[in-house]
This record gives sequence, C-alpha cells and structure tokens, in this order.
Amino acid sequence: MTTWTERPNGDSIPLTTPSGVDRAAHHRLDEAWLAAAWSHPTTRVFVVSGGQALVDDTPDGRTELVMTPAFEAPVTETHRYFLGTDADGVRYFALQKDALPGRIDQSARPAGLREAGALLSERDAGLLVHAVALENWQRLHRFCSRCGERTVIAAAGHIRRCPACGAEHYPRTDPAVIMLVTDDQDRALLGRQVHWPEGRFSTLAGFVEPGESIEQAVVREVAEEVGVTVGDVEYVGSQPWPFPSSLMLGFMARATTSQIQVDGEEIHEARWFSRDELRAAYESGEMLPPYGISIAGRLIELWYGKPLTP
Repeated sequence: MTTWTERPNGDSIPLTTPSGVDRAAHHRLDEAWLAAAWSHPTTRVFVVSGGQALVDDTPDGRTELVMTPAFEAPVTETHRYFLGTDADGVRYFALQKDALPGRIDQSARPAGLREAGALLSERDAGLLVHAVALENWQRLHRFCSRCGERTVIAAAGHIRRCPACGAEHYPRTDPAVIMLVTDDQDRALLGRQVHWPEGRFSTLAGFVEPGESIEQAVVREVAEEVGVTVGDVEYVGSQPWPFPSSLMLGFMARATTSQIQVDGEEIHEARWFSRDELRAAYESGEMLPPYGISIAGRLIELWYGKPLTP
C-alpha cells in the first residue's frame, strides 16, 4: 500500500510506493510449486551478496537489476529465496552467494540500496530490499537461540528451523522511529551524527525499546539526543530499512522547548532551520541532503513544501 502525506500546497509526497510484486507467502512451504516456479522459463533470478546486487544502466537512462532466467543462474540449493510474483505471473527469486558473478559484457556494476535504490524502478527496489533483508538475517542467525544448534533454511528463505529442538526462527525486524521535530516558529530541527561527514544533517532517529510505544520512543529519543522536549507526535508513514534489519516509522513532532543540548555520543551537532535557512544551506553546499532513498528526505520535504533536489 502506498503511504501519502500532504504538502502545504495540497500536493502529495509518496513515502513508500507499491512494488507491483505479490510476496505470495502461501507458496513458501509448497516445495512442488517452488520447484515448478524455479524451472519456469519466465522466472527471473538475481544474486545478492554483502548487501549488493548487479545493476545495469540502459541506453534510455534507466537503471535495472541484472536478472537472468533460472537456468542461467548460479547453482545453489539452500540459499535460494522466493520473493514473489508480479501481475504477469513472473516469479522472482534471489540467490545468496559469497560473491557476485562476473559479467562477460562488463556493463553491469555492483551496487547497494544506498547507491541504486533511488534509481531503480519500484519493482526492482522492492525486490532488492526484500533480498537484502533476508540475506542480512540469514547471515546473522545461523544458530538456534534456544539450544545453540545450527539451523536449516525453510519456507523459501523466510524461516530457519532447528533440527535439534524444533524451534522455528523468523526474520527479525527492529522498529525504529525517525522524526522531523518543529518548534512554535515552524523551524525544523536537524542533527549531524558523530560519524557523518561535515555538513550532513538529517532528522533524528532511534530504536524503540522493550515495553515502549512508538510515540514514547519519539519523545525519549529527542530528549536523549538533543535535550529538546516534545509534545504532540503524529505518525506519517513507514519505510523498510534493511541496514541490517530495521523498519523506520516516520513522525512529525512538535517541540515544547527549543534549547539544544546534544548528547555528544550519537549527535555531534544540531540546529534549528527555517525554510529560507535550509534552502540557502543546500544551495551554498554548506549542507548535504539526506540519502535519496531515506524517509528522512520525505519528512523534510513534507515540512519544506516541495522537493529539495531537482
């Protein structure tokens, strides 16, 4: 489902867009169906390794995932993940490998979501997000958390089962809040993390703690990171963020105080920006915009009223 938010001028900003691929989860345990899907001539497959896949730039200016028919794909039986089907009945699989395959024509290049996510189509971006999230989870959860035995892959990559104690383990998703805070002058509060380059400012964010609501997490994170008190909190939309396994929950929040005191551990610098100040900072090169695929940019645009980049 697409999540939309309204700009001040009435136009809409998409925070998430439909990929056009049905995950078809009911087929994941049907080994006969999966085998038939894999052998079908229209099935398309791509390799994911270390959060990257091969992409190719087409003559007409598009960027696409490099996908092949199943019979041309590298051989693997265990790390083969079913991602879904599209409206034309095409089935999509991802293969997890230790390295990306080479291309004879040398036209493809390896890229991750940060580099290529904003360039890919909704379908390709959605497939890559799904595949990268599964790869991250599979690499980090090979052993049973109950008994320590090595687990085995099931459900076309979406379950790991323990042969010793019978436990089933499912892909982990960590909820995280990301919020654009504004004050009574309608200024936006942006911060720079300690490991970011000079000039890289974005919205505040943090993980939801056990026993905490997402609204409480917004209030707590803002107070901890920059010492500002937040009152009203409004949910806007969400975005999968497989770096390695988060779901970003986007909010607009209204500050009741304006004095900034950064924690120095996560946030190195934070400032209030008016729209004119933000535009001038971007135009002069003093500030770098958020990553193009990040919900942070959409939240800032929602407040700003129009896209920040052409």
